[in-house]
Amino acid sequence: MDIIKKPILTEKASMLTEKLNRYAFKVDHRANKIQIKAAVEAMFGVTVLAVNTAVVAGKAKSRYTKAGFVSGRAPKYKKAVITIKDGETIDFYSTI
Repeated sequence: MDIIKKPILTEKASMLTEKLNRYAFKVDHRANKIQIKAAVEAMFGVTVLAVNTAVVAGKAKSRYTKAGFVSGRAPKYKKAVITIKDGETIDFYSTI
């Protein structure tokens, strides 16, 4: 099971990173906090202090096409907000 899918790089997540040393990730919906903590520590080599999770509901989407009005939903996903030790950082933009 690939626990960490991708980082969430939004303005709100960037504010959390700058002010509170927290990072947001999309994670597998079956993963628990202990598994998420272990995966982040192994992947980035940082000390995780806390893990907060939330299941984000999918948004309603609609568009008008040649065939008519099409409506549906974006899929839901699990979000994890990771608090790491002061002085440590995670660099998403470095080439590994």
